[in-house]
Amino acid sequence: MSRHYSVAIAGATGAVGVEMLETLEKRNFPVKSLRLLASARSVGKTMTFRGEKLPVEELTPDSLKGIDIALFSAGAARSKEYREICVKAGAVMIDNSSAFRMDADVPLVVPEVNPEDVKWHTGVIANPNCCTAILLVAINPLHRANPIKRIVVDTYQAASGAGAKAMAELEEQTAEVLKGNRNLKIEALPQRIAFNLFPQVDQFLENGYTKEEMKFINESRKIMHHPTLLVSATCVRVPVLRAHSEAVHLEFERPMTPAEARAILAQAPGIQVVDEPANKRYPMPIDASGMYDCLVGRIRQDLSFPGNRGLALFVSGDQLLKGAALNAVQIAELL
Repeated sequence: MSRHYSVAIAGATGAVGVEMLETLEKRNFPVKSLRLLASARSVGKTMTFRGEKLPVEELTPDSLKGIDIALFSAGAARSKEYREICVKAGAVMIDNSSAFRMDADVPLVVPEVNPEDVKWHTGVIANPNCCTAILLVAINPLHRANPIKRIVVDTYQAASGAGAKAMAELEEQTAEVLKGNRNLKIEALPQRIAFNLFPQVDQFLENGYTKEEMKFINESRKIMHHPTLLVSATCVRVPVLRAHSEAVHLEFERPMTPAEARAILAQAPGIQVVDEPANKRYPMPIDASGMYDCLVGRIRQDLSFPGNRGLALFVSGDQLLKGAALNAVQIAELL
């Protein structure tokens, strides 16, 4: 990276924005100048980048002038509002919201899976849903070796996936339950989360799936260039602060053994194989938290598929990093 770039982070004070800032610094991204943007209520705050305190400015149409790369994590409405403003200013928008993911003219990119799609952007590149990104990093190396026909995935999604208020609600409810209080405040999440879990992440649709579950289907097909891929998902919110996990069942076109899968995954980027169940070593969100890599383990033959054409595995990944901030910065690196 011989050039240096003017970068903006829209939504800089949010959970993902903070991780974007830290990831730019940790990965030594070639930043010439950095503009931190947020809503009016955050104006006056400062954030530190490479030892320097930078002011948080209000996001306005003039904020993007002179910017090369704009990392957006300010919500879908803001992304839609600022798309044309961003493009006209000459900046490439890397958007973390769901606003443009399925638009035909917007690449949806996981750099370990489809980096070549960055080339055909027209000013906007979309980050996928966090669980989709974590899943595809883990399974795409297997798909390249032996095409996947069907995916069944059940998620165990941390409170952080619903934002800082949901994390605080988990902590507050847990403290109240431990004091013996059963009259809990439920605001950020649809159900009590302390000592509980519930199979609802996002809104329910007419087909019985949630929006989150349908993202697995539509986004996986687009990113993997596999329009006939069969996918079914059940997304569950669990009382974990940070990092999502997924139980995954795969059907392949040809037989594949666990040993073959481990050997493939051990060489794949963005993955650490943690698969020693006899020693109680397997992927866990507490270990994945703060990590760039996704953890993959519990790799075993899925006995429900004949002829060794199925595998089962378990994945944990930090959705604030690989599911959001890290993936966005990796896209910027590709640019």
